[in-house]
Amino acid sequence: MKLALITGGAGAVGAATARMLASDGFSVVLADRAAGPAEALAAEIRRDHGVEAVVEALDLADISTLGPMIGRVAARFGRLDCLVNNAGRTGASKIAEVDLDEWAAILAINLTAPMVLVREAVALMRGSGGGSIVNVASRVYLSGTGVGYTSSKSGLIGLTRALAVQLGKDGIRVNAVAPSFLNSPFNKGIVDANKGLADAFRKFTPLDRLGTPADVAGAIAFLASDRASFITGDVLHVCGGAQLAPQPV
Repeated sequence: MKLALITGGAGAVGAATARMLASDGFSVVLADRAAGPAEALAAEIRRDHGVEAVVEALDLADISTLGPMIGRVAARFGRLDCLVNNAGRTGASKIAEVDLDEWAAILAINLTAPMVLVREAVALMRGSGGGSIVNVASRVYLSGTGVGYTSSKSGLIGLTRALAVQLGKDGIRVNAVAPSFLNSPFNKGIVDANKGLADAFRKFTPLDRLGTPADVAGAIAFLASDRASFITGDVLHVCGGAQLAPQPV
């Protein structure tokens, strides 16, 4: 039995990832502050995939809760094979309007929590003989958008590369996925506030559509699998080609 811990496990990308990893035989721990949706998803996974699925209801911004969570995972399962740092938040868009409390909250969820979770989980992963860490970054590190979100996701890619170098000797692979704009509930508010934005993203994407949570989950599941056993320190763009500089046509 392999075990995956997924932060933001009740969200669109987290849920798609949990289902896909469960279909690959992973038991899953869903870490999310939305306890009700997470419990419903865990019940679905147990029913449909016949693996263990449990919920850790916590706010990742509270760093003090992360070590005890890893301790509970260790006590219950005795191993951890995959950590998916998926939880995220946006905000702090315009430099002239940045609120420092909002800035700190974005960094706490998007960058500090992944770092602390890796720090706390490394011993458990070593005891499992290695494993895979997948950080959910964003295409914005290439192009820039809101200063808070872009800074945090760019930092997450830097963290990915540093960890890959430091943890490779332990058989722990560390990679990132960098999605472009997704057709997901996470982005609904942005679309509602910016009419035509989703269509603009589609138009400069060579595959001529928006990505979905399942697209991102497929990339994560690949990186978590033995099929990616010689890949570390990399960034897998899940962008339909939107990571390429636009060219005249």
